[in-house]
Amino acid sequence: MISWFFIIIVAYFLFSIASFGDKLVLKQAQSPKLYIFYVGILSVLTVFLIPFFGISIPSTKSFFWIILTSLTVMLGLYFLYYAIEKYEVSRVIPITGSTQPLFILFFSWLISGSEILKLNNILAFLILIIASMIISLNKKLNLTKGLLLTAIIASFVTSLSFIFTKLVFNYETFFNGIIWIGIFNFLFVLLLFLDKSIRDEVLYKRNSSKKIPIPFIILAQLSGGLGGILQNYAIYLAPISSLAIINVLRVIQYVFLFIITWLFSAVFPKLIKEDITKKSITGKVISIILIIIGLGLLFLL
Repeated sequence: MISWFFIIIVAYFLFSIASFGDKLVLKQAQSPKLYIFYVGILSVLTVFLIPFFGISIPSTKSFFWIILTSLTVMLGLYFLYYAIEKYEVSRVIPITGSTQPLFILFFSWLISGSEILKLNNILAFLILIIASMIISLNKKLNLTKGLLLTAIIASFVTSLSFIFTKLVFNYETFFNGIIWIGIFNFLFVLLLFLDKSIRDEVLYKRNSSKKIPIPFIILAQLSGGLGGILQNYAIYLAPISSLAIINVLRVIQYVFLFIITWLFSAVFPKLIKEDITKKSITGKVISIILIIIGLGLLFLL
């Protein structure tokens, strides 16, 4: 467990930097779908790993899982950003953050059976889910049927991408797997070009996020890419019974993101303003305590 645990912590730190960049860009960008388009396009950069690690043609079974992985990754992003665009991130994330690990736990159980039902893992899992809900819940959700349906679809599809990624690595070496997943991510995201609004924004409109320093945007995207590679490596190393734990540990990303946002707003208040209240601080502290308890259960029992 130690090997993949520290890798996933570093991955979630890098994701927190990328998420902060997303927060700045999406705050000013014209369409979340446009942002997904660029994320998908950048996936093709995995081909630059070929001179170092080589590439081989996967088997028919591997191709099946690779295609499903890429399809669910892109669809998961699409549904997530659609939900955020329609219902706000502060209402969507608590739902996806709490339901996605449950979906992954269920799918992992279907594959690995009773191996996943260890008492300390289940207790740690539940505690980390509670911590995730507390740290991501900034205001009342005001649940509606549309919000629940959209967020749960995003959560369900993204959880499938986790499982399919692990199944790819059951048949392929790590680098061969991520190179082919990156290639198919690129191919699937090209379908967004069928949307005239996306074509117009890509080909004719200028980026509306001028006020954001370009080096920071580049750093955020590089952090997200490296974080994705490390997350996939943790999935590669971990048994399928640990995938739900890997996913629920994303709560640590929220802690990193809170700290980064708070520091950035203190240094650059004109670029981003974060209102820090006693209530939000209390929620973060409670979440951190629960995270420590959850990690203790994972390591000590």
